[in-house]
Amino acid sequence: MKNILFKNLLTLTIFINGVSSVNAQRQYTENSPLWVAYMGDHKISNKVGIHLEYQERRNQLGIKNQQHLFRTAINYHASPNLFFSFGYAFVRTYPYGNFAVKSIFPEHRIYEQMQFVTPLLNVEAVTRFRLEQRFSFLPTLQTNGDSKASSKSTYTNRLRCAQRFSLPLKGKTITDKMIYATAFDELFINFGPNVLNNIFDQNRAFVGLGYKLPNIGRLEGGYLNQLLIKSDGIKVENNHTLSLALYANFDWR
Repeated sequence: MKNILFKNLLTLTIFINGVSSVNAQRQYTENSPLWVAYMGDHKISNKVGIHLEYQERRNQLGIKNQQHLFRTAINYHASPNLFFSFGYAFVRTYPYGNFAVKSIFPEHRIYEQMQFVTPLLNVEAVTRFRLEQRFSFLPTLQTNGDSKASSKSTYTNRLRCAQRFSLPLKGKTITDKMIYATAFDELFINFGPNVLNNIFDQNRAFVGLGYKLPNIGRLEGGYLNQLLIKSDGIKVENNHTLSLALYANFDWR
């Protein structure tokens, strides 16, 4: 089943990247990361809230650095099932795996987001659209032969589309102290003048279990498959990731 999913995603990648990508000599590798995350959405009034998020991403199941990510935003709750966000993210990427970047480099992002919940019988469906403006200080070769982060950023845009489904294992709705099954898929598309070979950036597919913590939020863990296309459009990572996340909703009103 895993191989069929991987092949289907690669077919989609080739289609999106265009005919020129079909003739490219693709190279493949696999990694085993561990991602641990805190994602908090905290209301400060009936309509306005603050998003706070930190993710520690490490390769080889936690042994080596992969990425550090901090994200924050202002949320506007248009209704109980719909909110909009305007935010900022900082990402630091480290060399890891067979297709490692040449040196550590930072990235700054501005993003806009819409997220809404659609109840479907006893299934909770969450849809999210996110538009990112990315400023990446990519590694450059120095005169002494070493590489370091550039002093000038490269600007790119990225669209992210995510769909999540959660199903209580008992009863019709997810309530306190309940275990539930959850799965999501998120597609990442690059666009703009500085995107040349990887219009398809990556896809993340997750399946796991969650537990609703009273007065705190939700704790989720499971398997995440990240299919990632490097900027040259040739190198492909198939990352088998263990994901652990706390989704907190402490009320600050």
